[in-house]
Amino acid sequence: MSESLRVPGLSDSETITLNLLLEQLVEKSRRNSLRSSYYDGRHAIKDVGGVIPPQYASLGMVLGWAARGVDGLTRHCNLEQMVWANGDIDALGMGPLADNNFLYSEISQGLTDSLIHGVSYLITTQGNEGEPVALVHAKDALNATGDWNVRSRKLDNLLSITSRKDNQVTGFVLYLNNLTISATRTNGKWSVDRSEHPWGVPVEPLVYRPRSSRRMGRSRITRPVMSIQDGALRAVMRLEAHMDIYAIPKMILLGASESMFKNADGSPKSSWQIVMGRTFGIPDDDDAANPRADVKQFSAESPEPHLAQLNAQAKLMAREMGLPDSDFALAEMSNPTSAEAIDSGNVAVVAEAEGATDDWSVPIRRTVARALAIQNGFDAVPAEWSGIQAKWRDPRYLSRAAVADAGAKVIGAVPWLAESTVGLELLGLNPQQIERALADKRRAAGRAVIAGLVRPADANGA
Repeated sequence: MSESLRVPGLSDSETITLNLLLEQLVEKSRRNSLRSSYYDGRHAIKDVGGVIPPQYASLGMVLGWAARGVDGLTRHCNLEQMVWANGDIDALGMGPLADNNFLYSEISQGLTDSLIHGVSYLITTQGNEGEPVALVHAKDALNATGDWNVRSRKLDNLLSITSRKDNQVTGFVLYLNNLTISATRTNGKWSVDRSEHPWGVPVEPLVYRPRSSRRMGRSRITRPVMSIQDGALRAVMRLEAHMDIYAIPKMILLGASESMFKNADGSPKSSWQIVMGRTFGIPDDDDAANPRADVKQFSAESPEPHLAQLNAQAKLMAREMGLPDSDFALAEMSNPTSAEAIDSGNVAVVAEAEGATDDWSVPIRRTVARALAIQNGFDAVPAEWSGIQAKWRDPRYLSRAAVADAGAKVIGAVPWLAESTVGLELLGLNPQQIERALADKRRAAGRAVIAGLVRPADANGA
């Protein structure tokens, strides 16, 4: 990637902004790429010291613990639907927006990228011909960066890299206030397209664990996580070497000659032939100083120390990630059979999920509201749409019986909830079941009305 770009058609201030953001992206790319390699299983330990033969370092062993730590939290953060208590969100076209953009899948991908790099971005734009009216897509921190305005709580700009060739930027989109600049280089020549709009910078950052000194959050793949995984990989490599070298019993053959380890043609036998041979036929030689060879055997070394170290690393990883030991440990563990047992083992990750979804709810709400406004042809998001909210699935594991029992108690205290969608949610019905149940109720009510009209007509006819 080049350190600076000069694109004809951009003003001096736009060029300065472009290159400052590009420099910022390059500065963060090394650490972001490293964390991506841990998540994707591409980070392999190459050297563990001089005691392990070099061929084991070339095996490229990897572990999926970092990915398990990220996905273990992501799977507790499930966006179920967007809701609007004071209005009909479906009448605004929420269904087509979600379907045309694969919206919930796109947001889920953005959440995963947020946990890997600390931040990802949801970008909302107006579609071109043949595309959805409103487009929502996620962008990771390897390909996008912007400047956060602490006072306005919004991005002042965003640079999104759309294409590269030979590690050089060949396409980008620069989002500025009420202006989007798209640029593509073909055959060494840049083409620039400028588009004005009323949406400011139509980008919302999904930030994981922000704090006042790090507004763009932090990665879930922290330095301690990387250190623990590296230590576990070294243990795996030692275990692999142990199984090849130390697991085979050691034998000392006294009184044997070199001919015992040679083939019939006089060439030396390969090491695997010697190792895999279980019986050696050695003839006696009464004229020799040692008439009969004597075999001494030492038992094979146990791999238990390596497994114990690996399990210790697994528990350290579990503590760092806030996940149960069973997600990483190799030792046999009793499986919990009740929802309460599972829930008690997930207290830390459930609390983490609740905090993360609180931070993500506002940018998701802003993104969806802006996309709905674009889809409906508005120039601004109506003030009354501020009630649109993200509804997350409960991060805890609860059995259906427990949910239904708790819901029945609530409805027993507030009976009129039984006639609402909230009451059906409390009973544990999912959105599809609620929709079908209400549709069945409407059809039954319609049949009852028709039946009521038919009876008086029949009576009059009689």
